[in-house]
Parts: sequence; C-alpha cells; structure tokens
Amino acid sequence: MSEARVLVVFFSRTGTTRTLASTLATMLSADLEEICDYTERRGAWGYVRCLADSWRKRPAEIVPAGLDPAQYDLVVVGTPVWAGAVSAPVRAYLFENRWKFRHVAFFCSLGGLGSQAAFDEMRELAGKAPVAQCKVRAAEVHRGAVAAVLVPFMTVLKRHLVNYEALAWTS
Repeated sequence: MSEARVLVVFFSRTGTTRTLASTLATMLSADLEEICDYTERRGAWGYVRCLADSWRKRPAEIVPAGLDPAQYDLVVVGTPVWAGAVSAPVRAYLFENRWKFRHVAFFCSLGGLGSQAAFDEMRELAGKAPVAQCKVRAAEVHRGAVAAVLVPFMTVLKRHLVNYEALAWTS
C-alpha cells in the first residue's frame, strides 16, 4: 500500500499564509508550492490592487505551477482573505486546476471577517467540497501559535488520509 501524496499550495502577500503553509507541509510531510503572480502587490498600492481584484472577483495572471495537482491525493490550498474574498492568485489557481483535484482542503489567514465567503468561493472555484477547512487569524500567527491553531485541522486531514489509504488498499 502506498502512502497518500499531499500538496500544500498557497499564495501569501505578507508572509502570514506562507507561515501557515510551511507548518502544514511539515506536519503532513507534504510537498509545498507557492502560487506567484505577475502583479506587484507590495506596499500601499499593492494592497489597493489586492482589494480591487477582490471586489471585481478578478483572477490574477499567475506563473505556471511547477507541480501537477493531478499527481496528488489531497491538495491543501491556502489564501489570505482580501475584502471577504479569496485572493486573486488563488482564484486563478483553483479555476485553472479544478479538473485535476481528487480531494481538496482549504485554509485561510485573515485579519477580521470574511472566511466563510472565501471558503464558499474556493469551493465553487475548485468544483468540489473540501474535506476540511481552517481559518486562522493573522494575530495568532504573529503570536507564534501556528502549530496549536492547526492541530484540529491536521487531525481531520490525517483522518481523511488514513481513510483514503484504506479505500485505496481495498480497491
């Protein structure tokens, strides 16, 4: 029986979602890939571009992915929440790869509200329901509470992987 393959994919403008993704990848022994786009998103004007892309539900032009999500049993996708929506680079990634996902899980980082709207949008873009989802406030990440905050999410993901491997073994 082979072990399930997991990919953690994320976009991060400030590093908060990157911290979550790196921790998740380590905890899951997963491959890690950052979504990069061609838009300048640093500084005040970058922040304004992020908000405009969110309000317009506009996907970003992203750098082609190096890893093929079709080669993974579970793809865990992370995004910052921008104005109550998924980030434009993650929007593009989910839409471009929607037919390649076997199973997905979602996580987001946020400063305030909007996680449920972002998760709903991610589900629609991915074309399937996630096996789990997790929201993490940026303040928790900056406080260094990343691993503790992710434990319930990890428990659900690991349970899903064990069940998935058992099904693969019996088929």
